[in-house]
Amino acid sequence: MSSESGNRAQSSDIRPAKSAKDRSQPELDHELSDLPPELRWREWMRRIEAVLFASATPVTRDDLARVVGQGASVDLLVEDLAADLEGRAFEIAQVAGGWMFRTRATYAPAIRAAADVGDQLMDLSEFDVAVLAAIAYHQPITRDGLKDIFGREISRDLIGRLHARNLIGTGPRAPRRGAPYTFVTTEQFLIAFGLESLRDLPDRELREDAGFHGNP
Repeated sequence: MSSESGNRAQSSDIRPAKSAKDRSQPELDHELSDLPPELRWREWMRRIEAVLFASATPVTRDDLARVVGQGASVDLLVEDLAADLEGRAFEIAQVAGGWMFRTRATYAPAIRAAADVGDQLMDLSEFDVAVLAAIAYHQPITRDGLKDIFGREISRDLIGRLHARNLIGTGPRAPRRGAPYTFVTTEQFLIAFGLESLRDLPDRELREDAGFHGNP
């Protein structure tokens, strides 16, 4: 075989590589127009269920809207899905500006008995939780601000424990001499306490735990 014919044979075996678009999954059919309305609604519910199940953090309304048809009410779909989960061991919780699956509180003892997956707050002292509550109500607040509330120095170790559990984060520097850092609560704080936003903080319970009774 001549070199020319060999080159032709080799070139005939070469296939153009598939583009990323060719290898991608088919586009999601948002509208599901081929399904009757009842089945379409049910499929949108299942998509939302799948997204929530796969996410370890709250999923926002805008993100859920990406898997359903245009004009479909995410709130109503979530409401119907929540009703569909009645009697199950888990529920849909609206926290931190979104929705997520959460085990119902009544099953917490069973979970703790089966495995070491207890509440992350269980190893915090009452005073740790009181300081956390004070930060929640007075954020952004400095360590000196916390000292004014409790009448005692707040240790760096205590602040470190709250940081380590991702319950607080660093806020803006205070506009004062030395520009000390302030502390603020995090999205994980909202999740841990089952709050949709800071506006849902209890008016009394946490404030009494924090040892103060004035206006936040």
